[in-house]
Amino acid sequence: MTVPIEDADAIPTRILIMGMAHEDGSVHAAEVYPVAEACGVSDDSVRSCLRRFVADDLYKRDGEGREAIFRPTTAGQDALDAYIERTRLAYVQDAAGRGWDRHWRLVAFAVPESRRSARDQLRDRLVMLGGAALQNGVYVSPHPWFDHVRPEAKRLGLLPYVTLASTDDLESRGTTDPRKIAAVLWPLDDIADRYRQFLAAYQRVPEALAEMRTRKERMAETDYLAGSLSMVMAFRRCFDRDPLLPPELLPRPWPGRSARELVAASYRLAMLSREDRTRPALFRHYADIASAAGL
Repeated sequence: MTVPIEDADAIPTRILIMGMAHEDGSVHAAEVYPVAEACGVSDDSVRSCLRRFVADDLYKRDGEGREAIFRPTTAGQDALDAYIERTRLAYVQDAAGRGWDRHWRLVAFAVPESRRSARDQLRDRLVMLGGAALQNGVYVSPHPWFDHVRPEAKRLGLLPYVTLASTDDLESRGTTDPRKIAAVLWPLDDIADRYRQFLAAYQRVPEALAEMRTRKERMAETDYLAGSLSMVMAFRRCFDRDPLLPPELLPRPWPGRSARELVAASYRLAMLSREDRTRPALFRHYADIASAAGL
């Protein structure tokens, strides 16, 4: 079974490379280049991306050329851990069907214009963590995010300008209803539409993979790699925009849960049908986390 890959020029090389990170976070160039070639990503793109990782102090290089091993720095490991933790949160909430203690967490800041760049970085980090702006300089999340916000504010030298607070009694836009607040603060309709488009495009993948197993067919390595990358890229276009609100705050049924189940099921079936299971696997953490969560 072949899942057509998107235009190679549109493939974020960093996603491919990070998707091949080992459990310790290391990236082995000897593994990356053949996979990139099978996915239509040039060697130059891989080399350029690895150089950026080193220049941005996310990785340290050990060795040269295709034999090099890139090991994450503290900042690089933090970035990997944050993404894995975000994925884990999504699947755990899906499995539990709940995930909110009914407290809103607020981050407020008043940063001098002379520190504008740092202020913008903090704001971007809050949005990446799933926060939404209540008003200028005040962001809110239903998640206990202070342990992520505090170190970032300290790193940027903004801790003296930041106030953290939590409340179980929030009124916004004239309502205290948590679902209505969530619907106003986050673009849930747009995110749901994106997930539904993903489901429509990939919903037959598990069925097709199951049929392959019934026929005792094996999936060619190029098909496995291209299909994995294409599907995860499409999924991340939804997932990366998703604030991962607790189920209590979401419309029902929420297509994000179905999309995550589809990714995990497709991955498990693809691994069973793969021609060469000894070669590096892309994006293993989706299936591992889903299984640990009981999905």
